[in-house]
This record gives sequence, C-alpha cells and structure tokens, in this order.
Amino acid sequence: MPHIDRADIQGNVVRGYRFPVARHFFIRMGDATSGRRWLRDTVDFVTNAELWDEKPGWALNIAFTHAGLRAVGVQPQSLDSFPAEFQQGMRARAQMLGDTGGSSPAHWESHFRDGDIHVMATLNASAPDRLAERCDWFERILAGTETLQIVGRQDAARLAESREHFGYVDGLSQPLVAGDGMPTRRGQGVKEGSGWRALRAGEFLLGHHDETGQMPLAPQPTALAQNGTYLVYRKLHQDVALFRRFLADRARAYAGAEEKLAAALMGRWRDGTPIERSPDAADPSLGFDLQRNNDFTYGEDLDGFRCPVGAHIRRANPRDAIGFRHKMVHRHRLIRRGMPYGNPLSPGSDDDGVDRGLIFVCLGASIQRQFEFVQTQWMNDGNIFALGADKDVLAGDNDGTGKMTVQGRPPWFVAAVPRLVTTKGGDYFFLPGIRALRRISGELQPP
Repeated sequence: MPHIDRADIQGNVVRGYRFPVARHFFIRMGDATSGRRWLRDTVDFVTNAELWDEKPGWALNIAFTHAGLRAVGVQPQSLDSFPAEFQQGMRARAQMLGDTGGSSPAHWESHFRDGDIHVMATLNASAPDRLAERCDWFERILAGTETLQIVGRQDAARLAESREHFGYVDGLSQPLVAGDGMPTRRGQGVKEGSGWRALRAGEFLLGHHDETGQMPLAPQPTALAQNGTYLVYRKLHQDVALFRRFLADRARAYAGAEEKLAAALMGRWRDGTPIERSPDAADPSLGFDLQRNNDFTYGEDLDGFRCPVGAHIRRANPRDAIGFRHKMVHRHRLIRRGMPYGNPLSPGSDDDGVDRGLIFVCLGASIQRQFEFVQTQWMNDGNIFALGADKDVLAGDNDGTGKMTVQGRPPWFVAAVPRLVTTKGGDYFFLPGIRALRRISGELQPP
C-alpha cells in the first residue's frame, strides 16, 4: 500500500479532528509582501496530519481562494494551471449549483458576496475557552501585520450526540484513504467481493494515484500541488421550524408515521441506523456501531422498497444502486468535515429568528468531479436515478412544486417539497501541503 506523507498534509484531511468547536476566519490581504510575511510567521503553527500521542487542545489550518493565491504572489503561469471551477469560484457558478432565489449570491453574507476573501484560516479546539484563547492569539498576530484584514468570522460547534439541526446523527459515512494507516471500516470505501477497501489517495490528495491509476490533474509546478487538496465551504441555513411543520403535515396520512417518514427522507433513522439494514425501526446497537452502520449496499434493493431511491444518503453515495453498476461511482466521493452553527431550536418551538444550520466543508482532488457533480446531478436532479425532476428533499434546490417518491405497493408521494436549506455564502479554496505553504510564503523556493 502506498505511503502518504502525513507530515506534509494539513490536518483534518485524511482523518477528522472531531473537536467540538471551531471558528473560521476569512481574511483579505492588501499586498503580497505582508501576506507572505504573515504566512512565514504562521506556518509553523499549522497542524499537519501526523498521528497524535495525545490529542492537542487546538489545531490551525490555512486555505486560499484563487484570488488569494494571486494576492500572495503566486506566479501567473501557476495561477493559470488551476482548474476553471477553482479559478471562477463558487459565486460565479452559483446558478449551476442551484444557488438561486433566496440562495443566490445577491443574498449571501457580504464577504462572500463581494469577493473579499483571500484566505480562510480555521481554528478547531477542545473547548470553548480554549478556542477563545487561540482566537485571541491569532487575531493578535493579524493585528501586527500591515495590510491583512479579517472580513468575516464564523463559529461552529457540535450538537449533542453529533446531530445536526434537523435531528439526524451526522458524519457517519466517510471514505477512508489508502495509505493513511487507519483501519478500514466496513462500508467506508469500495466494495470488493465480501470485503471493503480504502479509496486510493489520489481521489483526495494531489500528487497521488487515483482510482483510475492516474495522477489527478494538478496545478503546476508539482511542488505547489503535492499533498494539497481542494476545499469547498458552504454556509447552509436550515429552516428547522419549516422542516418540522413539513414533516408533521406530510406524515399525517403516512402509514409509517412521522419518524418513519423522517427516516425515508434521509435513508437513516435519526440515531444513524441505516434503513437498508433496519427498515422498520431504529436499532441503537446498529446506529452507533462504526463497524456495521455503513456495511450495506443497495444491490438487493434496486426497487427502493427498503431504502427509497431518492433518500438523501442513497443520492449522496449510490453505492451499487440502479444506474451505478459500473465501478467508478466511488470517484464522486467526498471527505466531509462540516459542523453545525447556531443554537438548537427547542422542541415544539416555532421559528425564533435565530440563524442556525450547517457549515458544510468537503475535500477532494476535483471540485467539479466530486462536489459539483454530486450537487448538480445527485442532489438537484433525479434523472440519473430514474426519478425525473425530483430533487433531494434535504439538500436540493426545491421550490415547493417538486415531490419525493417513497417506493412501495402502492408508492407514497411526499408532495410540494419546500426549500429547507438556504445557502448563505461559500467559496472554493485550495488547501496546500505544508511544504507548499512554505514555498508560497517565500521560505522555500517559491512556486
């Protein structure tokens, strides 16, 4: 198995931190000299992917937009070698992504709307007081620079039982990366015979072979790309009160009642139990068993009678479902590192006006093949699943006119699906390897 150089990979890529709190800083650089000086002063504090003897109290990671790489002085020939989607950024591709109406860039938070972001620095920490301490330290460093300015901040924090605001346990299905030294969990990679294997590192890290046996397309020179990856950041507002009303209303005439309908929408019961393995009731012993809760395929359920074809997790990772019998479905996998933001809405409460939702973060070697494909083809369209124009109920760009089909005899139709999640902003970032960060800073031979 090929070895990957953990010391040169930024942390939180091949293995999640699982810290309870985080803050994202969005930074604008006024000039390249100050930007490189700040990066030289900061790079020693950036967390890499080496295994810990003891978990630290905090971690720092740094990523750049395409405009940020230009602002810090990366050469034009290198800038031009990045893929078009990264060069354009999320705002320019919003229409394609379904970020329209209330989700359009005109309604985004100002730092995303105005294109002011050059750098995203993320601090994760073991406790709120530790996060506050490290954020104070980080802001003091920035205050000592000449032209760097924080244009936005975003806090995030895990909710009880690792749930998201709609009440589902989140983050259960993650692809494992070959060569990272971690044990393979059943269901986390590629099904081969009676077992599973990790995905090749090049699906997520530049400079490594991918599932085709090739090196993924990467910016030049090689030293800039090696062990880097692309990061997609999206702030997604969840309308929890609307979701609760929608679910209760549609479940009134549904034979399985509200919780079973909630499970059908997601493909898991709210405790994480996959309905493909337990279609009639949640099974806590299964939902929390990391060796079993992803150990399933859809090959024996092509009609969707156990797990609906349009369920969220089945769309997000179709495995061997109908229309995906070829071997390359796993080329669209994503590493997800998101976290909720905002306080939970109390049970039984109506909308309290508090902004809450999910900070969606995903990583991959190709923004277009991985994130954009999943969002446009699997979330916002049903054609590839033989579902016509049906969209994903939870993550699709619904407008109140669409439906979801819960297969059965007879089928059940969840009608008039509203938009439950609204995009508040986002962008595409490049997360360089540690040595590449040093080159960008001018400490090593620059790219």
